[in-house]
Amino acid sequence: MLDSRRRRALLGKFDRRFGAGLFLRFLTTEPVSRRFGYDRGTPIDRYYIENFLRRNAADISGRALEIGDASYCRQFGGAQVTRQEVLHVKAGNPEATIVGDLSEPGVLPEGGLDCIVLTQTLHLIYDMKAAVEGIWRGLKPGGGVALVTVPGISPVAEDEWGTTWYWSLTALSAKRLFGEVFGPENVEVETFGNAFSATAFLQGLAHEEVSKGKLDVVDDGYPVTITIRARRA
Repeated sequence: MLDSRRRRALLGKFDRRFGAGLFLRFLTTEPVSRRFGYDRGTPIDRYYIENFLRRNAADISGRALEIGDASYCRQFGGAQVTRQEVLHVKAGNPEATIVGDLSEPGVLPEGGLDCIVLTQTLHLIYDMKAAVEGIWRGLKPGGGVALVTVPGISPVAEDEWGTTWYWSLTALSAKRLFGEVFGPENVEVETFGNAFSATAFLQGLAHEEVSKGKLDVVDDGYPVTITIRARRA
């Protein structure tokens, strides 16, 4: 139990936007939210993911593929997308145009895609190397681009996806994984996050609840989200 002096000192250092009650919950073993912050607003990792897609929106064009639904292609590609494909691992998804596992050969149209938007999916595939090879095969030679995000420091989902959550990555593993398939010169990897945003994300706070200025500070030692832009030469 904290004595009153220590308690006041901790609260005095805390960003008042959260409020004292919320901060004191950080001192327990139970997070503020077990749903990544979806029940409070927009998860912190989505802040990084959407900023990445916004910066690379020009790549989301032509025949584009997204996983699960086409929400990000619609948001960031818009009219630039002339043909939309949606991949889902299970049959029955109303938006799916392709059903299958990304790590299985022949699932994606060979050399047929201008862009693949793959957010927070690769870590759910055990054979990540095979999945990256599938991405490479699906992209058009000479310019097809994959925009990929993967988790670094993250809670693990407690829903159906948690049963297949195999990996979290670092910038080093992402560079090597994609570089071995696409060639290192065709891969750009960045990390986003810091000790503050990693702590807030693990607690399940929404990005609307925290300081944007603090989220934007990058500390490679605390990667919340890792982004990969890979181009098929």
